[in-house]
Amino acid sequence: MSEQTQDFTKQLIIDGTKVGWYKDRVLAWQRGEKIAPITIDYAMTRECQASCRCCYAMLQENERKYQTKEVVFNFLEDAAEIGVKGISFISDGESTVHKNYLEAVEYAHALGIATGASSNGVVLNKVVLERLLPCLSYLRFHFGAGTREGYAKTMGLNKVFFDRVIQNIKDAMAIKHRDNLPVNINVQMVCMPEDEDEIIPLAKLCRDVLRPDYLVIKHCADDVEGQLGVDYSKYAALEDKFREIETYTDDTFRVSVKWGRLVNEGKRDYQRCYGPPFILQVSGSGLVAPCGFLFNEKYKKFHIGNICDTRFKDIWASDRYWEVIRYLGSDEFDAQKSCGPNCLQTNTNSWLDKFMKGTVAFSNEPQPPHMEFL
Repeated sequence: MSEQTQDFTKQLIIDGTKVGWYKDRVLAWQRGEKIAPITIDYAMTRECQASCRCCYAMLQENERKYQTKEVVFNFLEDAAEIGVKGISFISDGESTVHKNYLEAVEYAHALGIATGASSNGVVLNKVVLERLLPCLSYLRFHFGAGTREGYAKTMGLNKVFFDRVIQNIKDAMAIKHRDNLPVNINVQMVCMPEDEDEIIPLAKLCRDVLRPDYLVIKHCADDVEGQLGVDYSKYAALEDKFREIETYTDDTFRVSVKWGRLVNEGKRDYQRCYGPPFILQVSGSGLVAPCGFLFNEKYKKFHIGNICDTRFKDIWASDRYWEVIRYLGSDEFDAQKSCGPNCLQTNTNSWLDKFMKGTVAFSNEPQPPHMEFL
């Protein structure tokens, strides 16, 4: 790994937000102007081979529509046209199973959109990775355990896929180093408190065998009703293990624990939801909604449109889009009462809330890597 790549990995903001570097866009939003999202988390399908027990997608069911190649390409073109900086192929489905997945990533890259992807890695292989990696800013493998038995339990997949995905991670790193690609390749564990026995084995697997750019351990999000059964108070008991694996960081490998969301038991320090116009989510069904928490059909009053029916640029320009956005940012909405813990936008929401109260200022520091991914 080059010295430049080492510095890049160390500078990454993994547990935070980059919105404080977007002065022009934040000021435009503050003036009430329509702004394009900086980042969109986007799925091409709701389908997935796994049944991870930590997966929020089971709580996001809405009317399913199929995204054709034309729908996908139109969406990407529209995103580029209005000024979206980055698209992450990550939301409520495993986009790699869509027949046009590779073409979509390549097209987004050709349009000048920074492109990232997250996958369980099951259908990836060396041939796919050879095409995929040159187009990506990052590739994240969702890999929930360090043992075959733990993997089967947390991911809801057969044990045989444990070894297959390990080989895919090794191949991805080999291709990256061979071609000196700038793509960041990482492994993510969405940790529920009952997964504690898998934390150290996974960290050792990554440090000693896989050698991705980094391993990130993050919280598990739950809904308002707590349907996934996450007891956030139990994360405190895992602190010693989290501290231990952080010591595995070395010159070419980093372990990052998302402390900001693990230590506060999912509680928010803000009421208004300001984040969606900056970081938006699109369901694998084509549904455009402010965030993944609101994908479920029971939150239909927050649903804005569907890219299978209407061009994204027209949805974005519509009165309906901005009515929903403004409502979430008004004093009529209270995120502490209406939202589940630890949403995608929470760090951005917190910063923007402080900005509106005059307690934070724009950053004068050099821009960190991956500015396109908020």
